[in-house]
Amino acid sequence: MSSIRPIEMKLVDQLFERPGERGYVLDFSNVTFSSFFAQELSADIYDDCFGQRGNSKMNRLRCYLETVPDAKAADALRALWEYRETLVDGFKVDVPHGERRLNDLVKRLGGTPLATAAPEPTPTPSRPNIGPAKRQQLQDELIRLTALPPQPRGLAFEKFLRDLFIAHGMEGGGSINIRGEQIDGSFRLDGQIYLFEAKWQNEKTGAPDLHIFEGKLGQKAVWTRGLFISQSGFTEEGLSAFGRGKRLICMDGLDLWEALTGPLTLPEVIDLKARRASQTGDIFVRVRDLQ
Repeated sequence: MSSIRPIEMKLVDQLFERPGERGYVLDFSNVTFSSFFAQELSADIYDDCFGQRGNSKMNRLRCYLETVPDAKAADALRALWEYRETLVDGFKVDVPHGERRLNDLVKRLGGTPLATAAPEPTPTPSRPNIGPAKRQQLQDELIRLTALPPQPRGLAFEKFLRDLFIAHGMEGGGSINIRGEQIDGSFRLDGQIYLFEAKWQNEKTGAPDLHIFEGKLGQKAVWTRGLFISQSGFTEEGLSAFGRGKRLICMDGLDLWEALTGPLTLPEVIDLKARRASQTGDIFVRVRDLQ
C-alpha cells in the first residue's frame, strides 16, 4: 500500500477531477481511462481490486493510489500530470502552486520529479496603492497618445504599458528579441510571469495575431502566461476562431481605461481575467462582466 495521506489525496482530487463533474477524471471516458492505465502504467484500472471505493473514475484512481506501492503511485501521478498538461483549461482547475505541491508529493513517494516543475516563485511585495494623483497622471498620458500618428503611437503605447506595470509594482520589462522573435514586454504579478503583446491600430485584432502570440508563448516555459492588449479591441470572429482554453488573456482599450478609472485596479483586473479563463476557457471577458 502507498503512504499517501488524506490531505495529499485532497490535492489529487483538486488537480485531476474534472471541473464541475464529481467522479470524473480530467477528460477521460471509460475507454480512454482504461487505455491510459494499460499503456502508461501496465495496469487494469477496471480490475475489481480498484473498485472498492466505487465505480467512478475518480474513486478508482483514489483506490489505485491507496493500493499500489509508493513508487507505482508516484508513476501514476507523474503520468497523469503529463497528460493534464496537454489539456485546455476547461478540463482542469487552476490550483495554487499545484505543480510544485504535486512534485513534492511525487518526490516524497520516491518517484522521479516532474519534468516541467517550475521553480518556487520569489515572494513579491504587497501591491502598492498608486493613489489618485498617479492615476490621473496615467489617464492623461493615455489620452495624449490618441493624438500621435500610428507608428510613434505604437511604440509610445508599449512604453506607457511598461510604465503602467511598474507603477503597480509589477516589474515591467522591456521588449524581448530572441532569434528574430519579438515580444513587446513582460511583467510579474503575484509571482506569475506574463509576456505581453500591445497593439494600437485602427482595425480590431483578429485570430492571426492571437495565434502568432500564442505560438510565441508555446516556445516558453509552461508556467508563462500571456496578456494581449489591443486598444481597438478584438473581432468576434477572431475570438471565436482562436478558440478557448489558451495560455493568454485579452484586454481592450475600454478594459484598460476602466482599470485606470474604476473600482478595480489593473492587477485586480488581470487576476480576475486569469481566474475566469481558468474556470471557463474564455480568453476575453470585459471588466464590467468581472465585477
